[in-house]
Amino acid sequence: MKFVHAADIHLDSPLKGLERYEGAPVDEIRGATRRALENLVGLCLAEEAGLLVIAGDLYDGDWRDYNTGLFFIRQITRLTRAGVKVVWVRGNHDAASQITKRLSLPEGAFEFDARQPETLLFEDLGIAVHGQSYGKRDVTSDLASGYPEPRPDLFNLGILHTALDGREGHDSYVPCSVDRLVASGYDYWALGHVHRREVVHQDPWIVFPGNLQGRHARETGAKGATLVTVEDGAVTSLDEHELDLVRWSECTVDLSEATSALESVERVRAILEVEAEPIGDRMLAARVQLRGRSAADSELRADPERWRQEIRAAVMDSGASIWVEKILFETEPVLDLEAVLNGDDPVGHLVRALRAAADDAEVLSEITASLESLASKLPAEYRQQPGATDFGSSAGVAELLPAVEGYLLPHLLGFRSEE
Repeated sequence: MKFVHAADIHLDSPLKGLERYEGAPVDEIRGATRRALENLVGLCLAEEAGLLVIAGDLYDGDWRDYNTGLFFIRQITRLTRAGVKVVWVRGNHDAASQITKRLSLPEGAFEFDARQPETLLFEDLGIAVHGQSYGKRDVTSDLASGYPEPRPDLFNLGILHTALDGREGHDSYVPCSVDRLVASGYDYWALGHVHRREVVHQDPWIVFPGNLQGRHARETGAKGATLVTVEDGAVTSLDEHELDLVRWSECTVDLSEATSALESVERVRAILEVEAEPIGDRMLAARVQLRGRSAADSELRADPERWRQEIRAAVMDSGASIWVEKILFETEPVLDLEAVLNGDDPVGHLVRALRAAADDAEVLSEITASLESLASKLPAEYRQQPGATDFGSSAGVAELLPAVEGYLLPHLLGFRSEE
C-alpha cells in the first residue's frame, strides 16, 4: 500500500505585493499553487496510491469566491473516482472559524472534525487514520494528547498540524514533544505547518513534508510531497517528489573580480542561468545579492535603478524562465578598511561609533526612538512584506548599521559621486 503525505498547500494564496514589481509574472506565480495541486493529484494517480493525506493549511484563508473550493473539489474528484481516498485536517490558515464558505465533498473524501479527535478506518487499505482539525486559528493546546489509542490490527497514521516544540519562523501552534508522539504507538505521524521538509524521527516516522509550493523569497528550494510505501504494516520507503512550479532561490553573486557595472551584469546573468538549468521547466524566482569588495561598486551605487533594470533585461535576453524578484546591492568599495578603522580623522571615529552601536543597547534604543515617527508613517504593505526592516526594534536597527556604513564610507572617502 502507498500513501502520499502533503501539507500547507495554501491554495490560491494571494501573494500580496507582487504588483509592486514591474514586469512580475503575477498570474503565473499566483497560479502556481493550483498547478502544484494538479501535480500532487497526478503523483497519486501515477503511483497508484491508496490514500492522500493533507496535514493542514489546504487553504490560505477564507475563499474570495467559490472558485477556490470548486477547483479543489474538481481535483480530488479525479482521485476518488479512481478509488483513492482523501483525508485532511484543517490548520491555522483554514481553521473552521476562518473559512465562511463550504462545499460538499465527494464520496471517498474526508475532513476531520474540529471538536474532538477521531479515527477513520480504511480496512481495505489496512490503515487507521487519526486526526483533529483546528476549530480556530490559534490553537495552543496539545491536541495529540487526546488522540485515540492505536488499532493493533492496522497501520496507524496520525495527522497533526503543529510546530512541535518550536520551529524558527513558525508560530507555536499545538505544541507537543517528539517523545509524546513516539509514545503514541502510531506507525507514522503526518505533520504540517512547517514549510521546510524534515524527517524528525524514524520508527515511528515523524515527518514534515514541507509546503507544496514556495510562496516567497524565504521559502527557497524544492517543494513537494512525500510518497510512503507500507508493506506488512511497516514503512519500507519514503520518496520525496518535487511538485512546485516556481522555484524560489537566493543567489549570492561575488563581484570581487568585476571591474565594471556591465561586467557585473554578465556575471549575474551567467550565475542565474546555471541556477535555472537543473530545475527544468520550472520558473526560477531569484533574489540576487551582489557582494564583495569590487571596483564596480561606485558605478553600481551611482545609479542602482539603472543597473537593476540592466540585470533584469540581460536575464530576459538569456531565454531562461527566470524572474528576478529583488536585487540587493551589498558590495563594498576597494579600500583599506583597516586604515580607516585605525584613523584619527572624523571618518575613523564615525565607523568605530557605528560598529560600537550595534552592541550598545542604550544607543540602539535611542536610535529606535528617533525612528519611531518614520516607522509609524510606513505603509502597512511594507511592514507586512517578507524581509521588511523592523524600525521599531533594536534588533531591526542593528541589522541596518552595516548597510549605513557601506553607504556612507564611499561618499565620505570620495569613492562615490553624489547622486
